[in-house]
Amino acid sequence: MNANYRDSRPVWRLIPLMRADGATQMAIDRWLFEQYVQGLHPPTLRFYIWEPIALSLGYHQRQIPDHWRSLTYQDQPIDLVRRPSGGRAVLHQGDLTYAVVTSELGPSRKAAYEKICAFLIEGWRSLGISLQYGNAGRGYIHNPNCFGTATSADLVTDSGYKLVGSAQLRRGECILQHGSMRLCPDCDLFYQVFGEAQVADEQVKSAIGDPPDLAAIIAVLVTAAEQCFGIRLAAQPITHAEWRQVAALINTRQNFRQSL
Repeated sequence: MNANYRDSRPVWRLIPLMRADGATQMAIDRWLFEQYVQGLHPPTLRFYIWEPIALSLGYHQRQIPDHWRSLTYQDQPIDLVRRPSGGRAVLHQGDLTYAVVTSELGPSRKAAYEKICAFLIEGWRSLGISLQYGNAGRGYIHNPNCFGTATSADLVTDSGYKLVGSAQLRRGECILQHGSMRLCPDCDLFYQVFGEAQVADEQVKSAIGDPPDLAAIIAVLVTAAEQCFGIRLAAQPITHAEWRQVAALINTRQNFRQSL
């Protein structure tokens, strides 16, 4: 390579894969968004796992079944967490979540969805899985379960399996978009939570087979993001100073469960 070559692509921050409880993950996404809105943080891409598993609710989702307040999985309670984004309930078990914070993907909510979906489509294509947009009508708003229907903001496989469900928070041109990629769901648990047969184990196998390990999935999605957004991603874990700010945000939101 020419020693004088300079990569002029914009630089985004890539936060390495993180495993944490739902309140922490949502506080991080909220903190990243608020920092970006204030001009204190660069555009960011990150991936994370919810541990322990949780049920996240859309910001405006107020009516929920009573039994959601006492759900358990493998003798452990399933936490309820409210997302800063819209949409409906998502069960975070056997999934990988992505989050994008930026203002550089178009002037409208729809344009941003399409740009972000493009990187997801391209990444999963490189893994041998073809994705397309869902086509659910307006009736989806009556279904409390995000993965119960697939709208034009969601991505499904050729067989109709909804692999990716996404939601957005927008302030001016600044957006936080995060979404769940459903890799190996416990189908019995989905039935317990939502009272409907989401998908059978054999349907999951048919749709996506044995999913690659998380490192492989993230690697191809990072490459796809750089190509689709015309950016360079620089990995940087959350610093100790940043954790202190996130912790303060978590402490102000410890009434999550009481407010649900």
